[in-house]
Amino acid sequence: MYHLQLKLAALLAWAAAVACEGVVAPVPEARGPGDCPPGGVNYAQLAAKLSKAAQIYQPGSSAFNAAVARWSNLSIPVANVVVVPSTENDIVQTVKFANQNSLPFLTTNGVHGSITTLGAMTHGIEILMSQLNRIAIASDGKTATIGGGVMSKNLTDALWAAGKQTVTGTCECVSYLGPGLGGGHGWLQGRYGLISDQFVSMNVVLANGSLITIDQNSRLSWAMKGAGHNFGIVTSTTSKIYDIQHPNYAMATLIFSGDQVEAVYRVANEQWHSTGKTMPVNLINWSYWFFDPTIDPQKPVIAMYLIQEGVSAVDAAYTQPFLDLGPIINQAVSGTYRDLAAWTGISLDAPPCQKTGNANPRFPIYLKSYNTTAQRLVYNLFAQATTNASTPFSNALFMFEGYPQQGVKAISDDATAFAYRADNLLVAPLLSYKPTGPALDEVAFKLGKQMRQILYEGSGQTSLNTYVNYAYGDETPLAWYGSDAWRQTRLHALKGDFDPTGKFSFYGPIA
Repeated sequence: MYHLQLKLAALLAWAAAVACEGVVAPVPEARGPGDCPPGGVNYAQLAAKLSKAAQIYQPGSSAFNAAVARWSNLSIPVANVVVVPSTENDIVQTVKFANQNSLPFLTTNGVHGSITTLGAMTHGIEILMSQLNRIAIASDGKTATIGGGVMSKNLTDALWAAGKQTVTGTCECVSYLGPGLGGGHGWLQGRYGLISDQFVSMNVVLANGSLITIDQNSRLSWAMKGAGHNFGIVTSTTSKIYDIQHPNYAMATLIFSGDQVEAVYRVANEQWHSTGKTMPVNLINWSYWFFDPTIDPQKPVIAMYLIQEGVSAVDAAYTQPFLDLGPIINQAVSGTYRDLAAWTGISLDAPPCQKTGNANPRFPIYLKSYNTTAQRLVYNLFAQATTNASTPFSNALFMFEGYPQQGVKAISDDATAFAYRADNLLVAPLLSYKPTGPALDEVAFKLGKQMRQILYEGSGQTSLNTYVNYAYGDETPLAWYGSDAWRQTRLHALKGDFDPTGKFSFYGPIA
């Protein structure tokens, strides 16, 4: 009911805003004194400056409703209007118009960001990048120019057809640039580094509406690779691409009872995360915790995924130590790189890619290795939260992402704004639930924080390292972008030079 009320309140606000413009609103009678912004906003003036293919969606239309729908229905931004540019100049004109009318603006694409700071954007302009979706491979085959609205799967498919590939987000329904601006993990990072490490140059609309090109020698290049959400709208990027070396992949899925938590993660540590050990460049190790009563009616299970590049079956050297533990289920598949998302449940048609109205908060933390005692404590808490008869969190998922790090660590730690190259594991509970009001939101928040705190205390780390692309929103800029004083000083200096009034401050703001 609470989120229904929020949606109704937003609709009434939109109605008031549109009525102020002299356009028929869906429920103008709901407008009250003071609802209209001073002077109103005439969006016809903006429309006159846009290209013929650009679109403006007004509240009440199906196009508007589809555009503002998000993957996570928690602390969502509220837009008065959605602009769908088809050219770079459309974005320039939209930003200038917003500034002239003192309106906030927010750029969207895959709308998978669930950070609660997005809720600070109210009564503004949403800039939906979907029409800027061009992909052009350079004649030398070493780079591609990628539009700001390109989705990860579209890029993967287009490059694959040309015998090429690059690092993208693992989930098929996220955009290419959304994850990239926050660093960006991907299946190929062991070979080539993060998504942001592929950026050669980019065209960016700044807070004042100016369009600039950023290359490797630009001051802003450092910040765009890890904290880019804070500095501009990327209309396109030129990124490194590579010949496909190993099209074939194999995956072993080993499902364990929750009774084996310590043993499972002890094996993972012994193989890849203990002194002198590292994840092989051609191997990925993910695991999920989830409650599936058809497998275990009492408690969540552990699904361990071993994904290997360039083989038709995962090497027994990697699987046998886990098989020795006696998994409940042991399955094997083989195929190509393009099958990985489906195998791990994050393809376009998979549940995590659907907009169901759920709240989907995550509570990420980077780790160097697993503390098996902490794993047990967190598992017990997760089991208690997901299996009781009245729980709203029965569909929750706990994610443990272990990627090869060779390509990431080959780049100097100070080379970009991404601060966590030394960490080996990305861990996060995803507490998916149907929102019913602030009380349940608070329960989810406290649960997520408690689980993360257990892992943090078990890590022995002196600072909380988090992935901004998975962030809940309660974390600090030090957790998102690194606690080193020099990092914060550099980010603040660049913010002061390129966005002094904080126009880009809705996604993980640095200040």
